[in-house]
Amino acid sequence: GLELSHCVGTNSLGPAGPWRSGGPCKMKRVRTVFKPEQLERLEQEFLKQQYMVGTERVDLAATLHLTETQVKVWFQNRRIKWRKQSMEQKAAKLSQFRVIQPVSADSTDSKDHEEDTVDVEL
Repeated sequence: GLELSHCVGTNSLGPAGPWRSGGPCKMKRVRTVFKPEQLERLEQEFLKQQYMVGTERVDLAATLHLTETQVKVWFQNRRIKWRKQSMEQKAAKLSQFRVIQPVSADSTDSKDHEEDTVDVEL
């Protein structure tokens, strides 16, 4: 469903569609409110593949009673959220690793590092 948008001080909701003009107010994008069942299905599809294109997107949109654009934008936003979460997890792991195994510059560390290096003769 769509959440209605309106301008403060006016009673007009403007023309039908995703963009509303409340008269003297600026145009405002109407935010799509997804049903829990729609979100669950979208998340399931996202776990399978992060990009939904072509007939797959058209079919999913029809199944969920959404527009193709709504599905496209949901996937775009979900990828942004996924990347942000991935970066936060990587940062947390790095900071945890630094706390557990601090890097020191004494001679035993460089000796250990040399032992890990393997020379291959051709």
